[in-house]
Amino acid sequence: MTMQFKRAGFLTKLVVLVLLIYMAIAVLDLRGKIQSVEAERDILARQVTDQRLENQKLEDAIANSDDPEMLEQVARERGYVEQHETLFIDIAN
Repeated sequence: MTMQFKRAGFLTKLVVLVLLIYMAIAVLDLRGKIQSVEAERDILARQVTDQRLENQKLEDAIANSDDPEMLEQVARERGYVEQHETLFIDIAN
């Protein structure tokens, strides 16, 4: 006893073709979304790294807040000078 299959009709082939096209479009759309989310993830990972470095700098500054050299560096960055020093400002640039 052999089984005989009925040949697929035109409508069945058309439905299958439409479904395949839909699936291909859906896969391409998902691929685009995945790429954009991965790019966003990379940006956020860089921001996390930058923030961790900034946090580490702030922790070091807090830990060394009593260090005279650190205090002098901060004062010089803000434009302060010692009593016997003269501050020259370059206005040529």
